[in-house]
Amino acid sequence: MPFSIRPAFAALLVASLSAGCKEPPPEPTEAAVALQKAAPEDVFQGMLNGQPVHLVVHDCAVYRIVSMQGTQVQWEQVLAPKPYYPGNILTSCQRQSLAAEAQGVTAELGRMAFGAGGCCATGGTYRSKDGLTWTQTR
Repeated sequence: MPFSIRPAFAALLVASLSAGCKEPPPEPTEAAVALQKAAPEDVFQGMLNGQPVHLVVHDCAVYRIVSMQGTQVQWEQVLAPKPYYPGNILTSCQRQSLAAEAQGVTAELGRMAFGAGGCCATGGTYRSKDGLTWTQTR
């Protein structure tokens, strides 16, 4: 004897099964987590050179926020000090901040070698008028 389900019952069964099968929201990107945890002095959002710019400093590098859709934040690195050690694997970020100025934005970055005193093996103070091109000032 063949198995038979009435069309109305089948539609109800499919609807109830699919209601519980919603995909969970995507995990936040690294950029979203960094932006959420960033201190006020680690973020700049404003106009530079007549263009809207959104920057965040994270692990001694400056990133430009490219897009934001919920927990899906995309960024691109626009500034990082030259590594003193290969890949900066033997250093940690000791100092980082962004500050708005009349002429642009200033980033202060400093990485210290593990086991060393003081600061910093790499880094310095950098200025930008557009958030993309940076000049080291110290």
